[in-house]
Amino acid sequence: MQRRSLLATAVLAAMGASWGLPAAAQGQWPTGKAITYLVPFAAGGTTDTLGRLIAQRLGTALGTTVVVDNKGGAGGSVGSEIAARAAPDGYTLLGGTISSHAINVSLYPKLGYDPIKSFAPVTLIGTNPVVLVVAASSPYKTLQDVLNAAKARQGGLSSASAGTGTSQHLALELMGYKAGIRFTHVPYKGSGPAIQDVIGGQVDMMFDTTVVAAPHIQSGKLRAIAVTSAKRLASLPDVPTVAESGVPGLQDFEVVSWQAIFVPAGTPAPIVTRLHDEIRKILAQPEMQARLRSFGMEPADMTTAQIAAFQKAEVDKWAQVIKAANIKAE
Repeated sequence: MQRRSLLATAVLAAMGASWGLPAAAQGQWPTGKAITYLVPFAAGGTTDTLGRLIAQRLGTALGTTVVVDNKGGAGGSVGSEIAARAAPDGYTLLGGTISSHAINVSLYPKLGYDPIKSFAPVTLIGTNPVVLVVAASSPYKTLQDVLNAAKARQGGLSSASAGTGTSQHLALELMGYKAGIRFTHVPYKGSGPAIQDVIGGQVDMMFDTTVVAAPHIQSGKLRAIAVTSAKRLASLPDVPTVAESGVPGLQDFEVVSWQAIFVPAGTPAPIVTRLHDEIRKILAQPEMQARLRSFGMEPADMTTAQIAAFQKAEVDKWAQVIKAANIKAE
């Protein structure tokens, strides 16, 4: 009888292990295995900068290594598709953006992932406007200078971006659409190489996030023309908003980028909760809050449910903009 009882206990334990949550969700995660933080853009850009700041601290909090892996291309689509197909075991994180998780679905007819269904949101890191910049040696000093030059030149001025469908690209297209002016879009595989060509004068201008542009503005390599927020930024108080320009059609112009962290859909809820809680603690640290604001970012603090609702609203918003401006993926 005792042997039969022990056998029954063993069978029930085995059944519980096979029917229950994966081992990672039963308190065994992380096991010491390195976690990959996928950045779907080239090194040096906003998503990469934030990813590296968070990865180091997250690794310490979890007692393991968090490795940043850059997989740029197609406005964040390449790396996002890789993440979407990764095992939902808590060992793959993705630095998602307004591009990869709100814009691309309306730009690419054969996107290899669904920005909502393929992922579970973990954290909204923060939001930030983009800023229009030109090289310090550029003759353009105001937005009106830029628009006048674009009107006068066949094909308009050239404008770099981190890739087709990124917030930098959408800001350009939206401004051109509203102002009735054409520009020549020059997509790159990330902000890093794009902004270097603006500094070097190979490209006339660029909309970029303050995370990337601010250091170059402060060093005197770039001149800030206008920010895309509704109000001026505390970090760039002397730079007017696009809406302040007084240009017809641009009075209500506003583009705000955002950064978030996602995991593949199906990742066990306990892991998502642990990641959310740990990253929330990291972002709440005074040092991190100061770093985010020094980049011109506004820190965010949302629940995963609130992030999901916010993301859906963004998908709908940019779908309307892309359709109205007839923006096509290149």
